[in-house]
Amino acid sequence: MRNLWLYSILFFFTYTILAQTPVDETEKPKDSINSNTLLKQIGNGFFPTKIWNFDLRYLMKFNQYEGLRTGIGGVTNDSFSKNFRIDSYLVYGFKDDSFKYKIGGAYLANPKTNTWLNISYIDDLIETGSSNFLTDGRFFSFFEPRLLNIDLFHKHITSAISVEHEINPKLITQTEIAISNIRPTYEYNYVLDNIAYGSFETTIGKISMQWNPFTELKVKDEETKMSVDGYPKFTLQYSKSFRNVLNADFNFSKLDFRTIHKINHNKESHTIGTLSMGLANGDTPLTHLYHAYPNNITKETILQRFSVAGINSFETMFFNEFFSDRFVTLVVKHYVKPFHIAKHFNPQLVLVTRYAVGNINNISRHQNINFGTLKNGYTESGLEINKLLLGFGLSFTYRYGAYHLPREEDNIALKFTFNITL
Repeated sequence: MRNLWLYSILFFFTYTILAQTPVDETEKPKDSINSNTLLKQIGNGFFPTKIWNFDLRYLMKFNQYEGLRTGIGGVTNDSFSKNFRIDSYLVYGFKDDSFKYKIGGAYLANPKTNTWLNISYIDDLIETGSSNFLTDGRFFSFFEPRLLNIDLFHKHITSAISVEHEINPKLITQTEIAISNIRPTYEYNYVLDNIAYGSFETTIGKISMQWNPFTELKVKDEETKMSVDGYPKFTLQYSKSFRNVLNADFNFSKLDFRTIHKINHNKESHTIGTLSMGLANGDTPLTHLYHAYPNNITKETILQRFSVAGINSFETMFFNEFFSDRFVTLVVKHYVKPFHIAKHFNPQLVLVTRYAVGNINNISRHQNINFGTLKNGYTESGLEINKLLLGFGLSFTYRYGAYHLPREEDNIALKFTFNITL
């Protein structure tokens, strides 16, 4: 395969650095990387070295479009500079035979308010219909189950500048201006004013706010740390696309909201609910619409669809089955007290219910792709038995209500679960 030799060298270089980077044990204890600190860093998705923290997200992933995706990336740490950071990556997809990369950096403009000025240039893929909050920052998981089955991506080349700012430690904001060239990897046209757009440009401004009013903080060694992770938490984001600004093709706006609430019943049992809402208004192409985080592949039998369950994804909803320009989802999970069968065998039962409702205007503008709406309300419920073996468990989910399918086995999702904490 073309470029295989080049990427083999890159992968070997990554492995060599991770395996051989020494830790300077002559430094003072507070600066050394002991085993607990290293484990915590790895749990957060980083492998630290002297001036560079390797981001483990880029080492290896898999999806239906790229196949195996692997590479190298990371961010400079405080030993390099406390006021400036470099954040970049380079990855390669073996199935699409293509490199993707990011070149980014940031400057700490005001330490008291943790105000960072960021700039980046990205050439990569995004899942069509996904919607992320700026204030969520990076997300790391040792295993991302949804990613394995995603096949609907669009390419984007994006130049962005953003500002992170803490109004106070419980209220953080991020503002961004981004210019993107977008090319769907699938057959798709968005028709507007009798013009069929197979690719297009956008100029989008965003402002995002994360408010955690019940989180308790304490200051130790001049550093603010969380002492109590309080709930509920609230996130709000507004996006605006400007037509004819820097060659942008569409006018549309989006308003996204999410709240997460957790009720602790005792030390080992709790209930957590996630309410998400989104509203897109204007000339919005499919790439910027909403899906409801489906996680079911289109296969004939239950066993062929056997995969790994996500966290808040709809396990019986098929990929690319629904898209919306306005939607609401509610996911409620009740964690029963673990079954203390043995010292290292404590499986936990989780009861799950998910609900989604949505709709879309001007569906005829989206050509060469077929999908439905959620106007009648989508419901699924089930259970998980987690931590049966090495972090793995099992889940069973059933689809019922307005979108119950004629063939009974198509309403059932049987999957692995995966939970591990360092």
